[in-house]
Amino acid sequence: MPGKSIFIVIEGLDGSGKTTASQHLAELLESHFPGKTLRTYEPHDPSCGGDYIRKVLRKEITAFQPRTLALAFAANRLDHGDRIVTPWLAGDSGRIVLCDRYYLSSLVYQQTSDFPMENVLELNQLARKPDVIFFLNVSNEVCYERMKGRNLPPELFEENLSETRRKYQEAIEFLRKGHQENIVEIDGNGTVEQTATAMFRVIMSMPE
Repeated sequence: MPGKSIFIVIEGLDGSGKTTASQHLAELLESHFPGKTLRTYEPHDPSCGGDYIRKVLRKEITAFQPRTLALAFAANRLDHGDRIVTPWLAGDSGRIVLCDRYYLSSLVYQQTSDFPMENVLELNQLARKPDVIFFLNVSNEVCYERMKGRNLPPELFEENLSETRRKYQEAIEFLRKGHQENIVEIDGNGTVEQTATAMFRVIMSMPE
């Protein structure tokens, strides 16, 4: 386990089990390092722009420019980092933040033909860089099984998932090659315990 504090992000497709895996990973870390782990998420409701973002995601607001939403996410992320993430990590050594989604999601979901991922990343230049980003790699079939309760037609879900997966892979390569981001792909097709354990092992092997 690194002696320094670390910022960890967990990303993945809808149905990949991000939230559940994050919870199990937090429990694993807590059992080894009591009182050192903080779980959080994005978009962060109490932070700047959170209410606007949630209304857009719930389709209560439909008239907006994609770059406006990207800017709202970036402002929300910066405020979240300044008020929640950085203060926690600035405390005792060995503290950990686990965050469900971060700017990798913005590169995937806020990019358009008129506002490519380079522009989205530029909006996020002030955001804290994670020490490691875990991407849970889960098959479309497993994602669909986990998403059955959301009443999305299988054909539409499969089409949307394949397109989102393609964008994630493009964004991952963009961050790895051009920005030296530490992104680790984790097989998330097994049990949530297996997924959490795989992430835990990576964390424990990180240099101090």
